[in-house]
Amino acid sequence: MKKKSVSQSTNRQAAIQFQNVAKSYTLKHQKPTLVGTLFGLESRERFQALRGISLTISQGEKVGIIGPNGSGKTTLLKIAAGIATPDSGKVVVKGKVVSLIELEAGFHPELTGEENIFLNGLIIGMAKEEIEQNFTQIVQFSGLKKFIDSPLYTYSSGMSLRLGFSIAVHSNPDILLLDEAIAVGDQEFREKSLKKINSFFKQGKTIVSVSHWLDYLKNNCTRIIWLEQGKVVEDGGIEVIELYKKDSEKA
Repeated sequence: MKKKSVSQSTNRQAAIQFQNVAKSYTLKHQKPTLVGTLFGLESRERFQALRGISLTISQGEKVGIIGPNGSGKTTLLKIAAGIATPDSGKVVVKGKVVSLIELEAGFHPELTGEENIFLNGLIIGMAKEEIEQNFTQIVQFSGLKKFIDSPLYTYSSGMSLRLGFSIAVHSNPDILLLDEAIAVGDQEFREKSLKKINSFFKQGKTIVSVSHWLDYLKNNCTRIIWLEQGKVVEDGGIEVIELYKKDSEKA
């Protein structure tokens, strides 16, 4: 592993601070059984997703997080979003956070698309009045007007993701957390989504993106953090992408 470089200095206030954050999960390698549970015969392994991460992301920064699968990228975002909690360390977040990590979280299959807009909007912190004001835009952006009165269980997974994405991007966040959400839907919806995200860049929002789409990160981020085995390998400008690509070619 390469030595971690020094983060870019900034005079802006911190939006997200990770202070020595560690997180691990228990992996089970076989289907649990009653006998195995009672007698401790199940095969388990402790996976260390994050190992003492300390980072500061400033307000208005456009940060891309890269690394191989299992390096801790999504875990880092989930902790910032409050979806997961660290085993040790501390996370301080200032501002309204919206995460495009689990886009279908908070949906109820028996409720209609319209009802789910209100349910999901309230869950991510929107006021009822705010949802009502943005309702037409949410529906139009999702492209699901013909289906908005149908129960969610009739939607395809792509339709549900489009609805979740549309609700999230209309919630006026201070901090936007993206985990491959830029790949949502068909080509037309993907282009529309990218334009919406780019509008957040222009508004000075703090945006943290996890993606394997390196060209997107290169064109839209000013800072790149490379994670591997739960640790920061490099933290700097977009030149980190080239270092990562060269390292990947060696593997």
